[in-house]
Amino acid sequence: MAVNRTKGERVFGIFNILIMLILIFVTLYPLWYVLIASFSNPTAVARGLVIFWPSGFESASYKAVASTPYLWSSYGNTIFYSVAGTAVSMVLTILGAYPLSKKRLKGRKFFMFVILFTMWFGAGMMPTYLNFRNLGLLDNRIGVILAFAVNTFWVILMRTFFESVPDSMEESAKMDGANDFTILVRIYMPLAVSAIATLTLFYFVGRWNSYFWSMIMLQDQSKVPLQVLLRRLIVQVSYTVNESVDRSLTTMTDQTVVYATIVVSVLPMLVLYPFIQRFFVKGIMVGAIKG
Repeated sequence: MAVNRTKGERVFGIFNILIMLILIFVTLYPLWYVLIASFSNPTAVARGLVIFWPSGFESASYKAVASTPYLWSSYGNTIFYSVAGTAVSMVLTILGAYPLSKKRLKGRKFFMFVILFTMWFGAGMMPTYLNFRNLGLLDNRIGVILAFAVNTFWVILMRTFFESVPDSMEESAKMDGANDFTILVRIYMPLAVSAIATLTLFYFVGRWNSYFWSMIMLQDQSKVPLQVLLRRLIVQVSYTVNESVDRSLTTMTDQTVVYATIVVSVLPMLVLYPFIQRFFVKGIMVGAIKG
C-alpha cells in the first residue's frame, strides 16, 4: 500500500540521497583514481589529464611492480603476518573474553580494571621499543606477530557477547559432564560466529595495513611486509619529484608504479570483504546488546 508522504518528508528524503551520493563519491573516488592512474599514460598523469577515465592504456607500471626488488617476498610476509597474527589475536581475544564474561571469576573486577587501564594510558613509543628489544623481538617475525596481538576494545566486545549467552545453556552442558573448554568450543563459539567473523576482519585489516612498528622493528629487508615496502617506494618517489626540476617521464613512471603497487596491495581486501561483510553489522550489533 502506497504511503502518502508530506512535502517536507520528500525534501528530507531527497536531501538524504544527495548526502549519501556525495559521501559515496568522496569515499570511492580516491580508489577509482588510483586504479585509472595505474593504467594511464605517465605523461597524462603528470599533466593532470587523468580525472575520471584512464588516458591511454599502459600496463608497464604493473610489469615494473612485478620486477620490484623484494616485492613478492614482502607480499608473502604480509600474508604470513596477517594470517598468523590474526589467528593469534583471535585465540588470545577469545580466551581472554570468555573467563571475563563469568561472574564467578575471582578478581574479575580487578582484571577488568587492569585491562581497561591500558585503553586510557600507554607506556609510549620509546618504552615499548625498549621492551621489545629486551625481549629479543626486534628483527624477528615472531615479534611482529606477538606485538600488539590483542586489542582491548575487541576483548570487551567479545566478552559482552559471551555475557549475552544464557547461563542455562552452560548449566545444561555441565550436567552432561562438559568442562569449560568444551563449553567454549561447542556452545559459545558456534553462537558467536558473527562476532568472531567481524573481529577477524578487523584484526586482519589492521594487520594487513600496519607498517609503523614493522618498519621500526624489522631491519632485514627480506622480512618487511608489503606496506613498509610501499611506504619506502612512495617516499622515494616523493623525494624524486621534489628534487626534479622538469619532473621527467621517469619520475612519473615511478609515480604510476606506486599507484599500481597500491592496487596490488588492496586486492586481497577487496576479495575478502564481500564474503565476510554479511557478518559485519550483525556481529557489531550483537556485541553491543549489553554495555
